[in-house]
Amino acid sequence: MATDVQKPAVLGYLPQDTPPIGRMILLGFQHVITMFPATVLCALLMGFPVSTVLTVTGFGTVVALIASKLAIGNYIPLYYGSSFSYIAAVTAITKPTFGVPADPALLSIVQTGFIATGTINVIVGLIIRLSGGKEALDKVLPPVVTGSVACTIGIGLGKAALDMSSGVAGGILTGDMTWWTVSLITLLSAFIFSVYLQGKGFIGMLPILLAAIVGYIVAIPFDLVNFSLLGQSALFRAPQFTFPNFASDLTLTVIFGVGVMAIATIPESTAHLYQISLYVDHLAEEQGREKLRLNRYIGINLMIDGLNDLVNGIFGSTAGTNYGENNSLMVITRNYSGPVLITAGLISVLLGFIGPLADLVSTIPTAVSGGLSIYLFGVIGMQGIALMLAEKVNLFDPKQLAIGATILIIGIGGNIGYEGGFLPIPILKGLFPFGWPSIATGAVVGIILNLITNVWKPPVERLNPNV
Repeated sequence: MATDVQKPAVLGYLPQDTPPIGRMILLGFQHVITMFPATVLCALLMGFPVSTVLTVTGFGTVVALIASKLAIGNYIPLYYGSSFSYIAAVTAITKPTFGVPADPALLSIVQTGFIATGTINVIVGLIIRLSGGKEALDKVLPPVVTGSVACTIGIGLGKAALDMSSGVAGGILTGDMTWWTVSLITLLSAFIFSVYLQGKGFIGMLPILLAAIVGYIVAIPFDLVNFSLLGQSALFRAPQFTFPNFASDLTLTVIFGVGVMAIATIPESTAHLYQISLYVDHLAEEQGREKLRLNRYIGINLMIDGLNDLVNGIFGSTAGTNYGENNSLMVITRNYSGPVLITAGLISVLLGFIGPLADLVSTIPTAVSGGLSIYLFGVIGMQGIALMLAEKVNLFDPKQLAIGATILIIGIGGNIGYEGGFLPIPILKGLFPFGWPSIATGAVVGIILNLITNVWKPPVERLNPNV
C-alpha cells in the first residue's frame, strides 16, 4: 500500500513573519555585522561621527520599514546604511581627515544636499506610482539596466573586498600573509556554513554570524584583534546630532552637487527591490504561501528611500541606500523578516548610545570583514545575473547586449581602475571635482542608450512590436 511522504517544511521567514525573540535578536545582530563595515567606512571617509551615523541610519531603517508596512500592508525588507555614491560630492565640501569628524558647521551645509536627494527620490517615486508602476519604470530602467547595475555594484566592489583581505589601505600594503589566512578561513567558513547547514534548522540561518565568529577567534592568535579598543568609551554616550543649514552661501551649490547623486541610488534601489522580490516569491512558493510580488511597489520603494534620506539629512547622518550586502545575507539565510530588520535597526541605534557595544563591534578585524565581503559582494553581482535570467533578458539581442556590456565596462572598469572609482572626465569639474562616479555614470549611459532605442526603434522591433 502506497503512503504519502510529507515534504519537510522549508525553513525561512517571509517579510510578515516574526521569529521568536531570541532568534530575532541573533538574526538582527547578524544584519548589523553585515552592514557595519561599509556604514562606518562611509562615515570615516566623509567626516561624519560614527556614533551618529549608526544611530540615525538605524532609526532611518526602522522608519522606512514602518512606512512600508503602512503603505502596502507588509514590509519591504531592506536595510538602509550609508551610500558610497555621495563620497566625492561630500568630501569636496567637508575636506575631512580620515577618521576625524569634520566641522559640524560644514556637516550642516552638506545635510541640505541629503534632503535634496530625499526630495528627488520622493518625486521620482511619486511619478512612477502615478504613471503605471513597473511598466512605466521598465521603459526607463528595464531589467537589463537594473540587473547590469546590480552586477556592476557587486563585482565593482571586488577590489575593496580584496584590499580588506590583504591589508591594503590607501593603496599601501600594510598587512601580511596572516591577513590572507584569516580572511580565507572566514570565507571558507561562510561557504561551509551557507552550503552545509541548509536544512539543519535555525542554525542554518546564521552562516555569516558564525563565519564572523570563526574568523574573529582565528584572528586572535595572529594578533589582529585590537583589544585595546575595548573599554575606551563610556557605558552611555550621546551621539552628536547636527541639523541642516539652509542659510549658507554654499547651500545651493551643495543642493545641486550632492542632490544630483540620487541618480546613482535610484537604479541601485530598484535593482535591489527586484532582487529581493524575486527571492521572497521563490521562498513563498517553496512554502506553499501566497507570493507577495513586492516588485509592484517600485514607486513606493523610491518614496521610502527618499524618506530615509530625509531622516539622515535632518539629524546629521550620511545619505543612505538600501544595502546589497544585507540583501545577500537575506538570500543566503532565507530570512526576509521585517521585524528582524527593525530589530537590526534598533541594535544599530543602541550602538550609537552604548559605548562598550560599539567598542566590541569595532574590534572585528578588517581581514574578517574582507573574507565576508568577498562572499557578500559576489552574491550581489550574482543576484544581478539572477534578475536578468528571471526577467528573461535576451542577451543574444544586440540592443540588450550593448546596453548591458556598456554598463559593466564603465561601471566595473571605472570602479576598479581609477582612484576612488571616479572616471577622469574633465567636464563639470565643479560638480564632480574628483571625476565622474563610474557606477552612476555607467547606469546613466545605459539609461540613455535604452531611451534612444525607445525613441528610434531597432528594425526588429519595428517589424515585430512584440519582440
